Amino acid sequence: MSTVKFFRHSTRLFRYYVPTEFVVLAVVEFFVLIYSLYLAFIIRFWNSGWQSVFDEFMPKALVYAVVMQLSLLAFGVYQRQAGRFINLLVLRIASGLLLGLIPLGVSYYFFPTFFLGRGALFIAVVLSFLFISVVRLFFKRVVKERNMWTRVLVLGAGKRAELVHKAVSTGEVSGLNIISYVAMPGDEGILSDNVIELSKPLIRHVEELDIDEIVIAVDDRRSKGFPTKELIDCKMSGINILELVTFFERRAGKIRLDMLNPSWLYLSEGFQIGTNIFRRIGKRLLDILVVLLLLPIALPLMLLVGFAILIESGFSGSVLYSQIRVKRDGIPFKIYKFRSMVTDAEKDGVARWASKNDSRITKVGSIIRRGRLDELPQLFNVLIGDMSFVGPRPERPEFVEKLAKIIPYYEERHRVKPGLTGWAQVCYSYGDTEADSIEKLQYDLYYVKNYSVLLDLLILLQTAEVVMLGKGAQ
Repeated sequence: MSTVKFFRHSTRLFRYYVPTEFVVLAVVEFFVLIYSLYLAFIIRFWNSGWQSVFDEFMPKALVYAVVMQLSLLAFGVYQRQAGRFINLLVLRIASGLLLGLIPLGVSYYFFPTFFLGRGALFIAVVLSFLFISVVRLFFKRVVKERNMWTRVLVLGAGKRAELVHKAVSTGEVSGLNIISYVAMPGDEGILSDNVIELSKPLIRHVEELDIDEIVIAVDDRRSKGFPTKELIDCKMSGINILELVTFFERRAGKIRLDMLNPSWLYLSEGFQIGTNIFRRIGKRLLDILVVLLLLPIALPLMLLVGFAILIESGFSGSVLYSQIRVKRDGIPFKIYKFRSMVTDAEKDGVARWASKNDSRITKVGSIIRRGRLDELPQLFNVLIGDMSFVGPRPERPEFVEKLAKIIPYYEERHRVKPGLTGWAQVCYSYGDTEADSIEKLQYDLYYVKNYSVLLDLLILLQTAEVVMLGKGAQ
């Protein structure tokens, strides 16, 4: 396999598909961080016997590189859209490195062995910023070339193929080079551009066009002329072949409801988080660990938020409010939040979604909602086991009953515990309509199907970006 072809594939980490170029980039930047600290030691201790400070260098360097890279991940620098504007990418890199100083400082308090002097640390951060920025400029120049993108042949040129065309043109999926669409018998409403007819065996087209991936988007697969044997030849030749649902799952991180059928659900891999006892135990241990780590930081913030709410309300009314939500297996439970609305927000008894510029939200409420501080009391919901830290957001019974009647597979999101944050929250902005609920469900189904500890950790890191940048707040 050529070097270019290697970069055009995705790497599967547990159940999560990551573009190979970002895996390589992460490895390169990991060593860049270690080298930056190495140079920082030489510069800082040049006149004071710098060789002696390298006795315990590697453990310190590994801690520095891991913490800084996780911080960069939390600021979204390993997402495709992060590199669209180089000035914003550089700002993310700088912010991520500066944020990383906080957990580094905490780690030094508990593990003094890893301590780095302020001078060496400052130089290392500056060098890391410069070197990573240079790496990103080079990376941006390389990956913008279309020959580095996955070369895709879409089998079909009708209505289902139009979904692929639209997703690429709107940016819903990226990093793809759609070479051509193959018109097939039974296609409805043939696309006007980039369509070819099969004038030779499919494998010949694939070899001549250097195709990496075939997406099956035929409108009527039962029609005469479907190239079953030729697809087998392509598969045996190392070509990746995906059904349309799987294509969107891997490329867009969601399961499209408009093309989903029950057989795909019960035949596909995954959907085992609720039945696998080891996954459930591992997830529960992760929940408890994250809550215990956050409580020392969260408790002072909770006191400040509570005091601010009391001042605004003239020391009348409650600081907290509870609400019935739906958890795993459709069981109702009581969720706790800081009060961010006026006390009679639903005095008529009708449940309503919060909307943009909602008049019911108080001044303090608008601030704490922006930083998700109103949801801090839910740490105790996680601790007692009603919720997980990561999972689909719990919805009110009134909305669940309504949405389950009009949205197929809606109740499947209740196969797992609801979460304080989730895949839908980091991938999609806040929504208050039925259309938004459909979009969020597609991400929730992806999470239920592909759960792993790695995906939970990825969501936790990306939640930091959502909170700090106020994405999707209402």
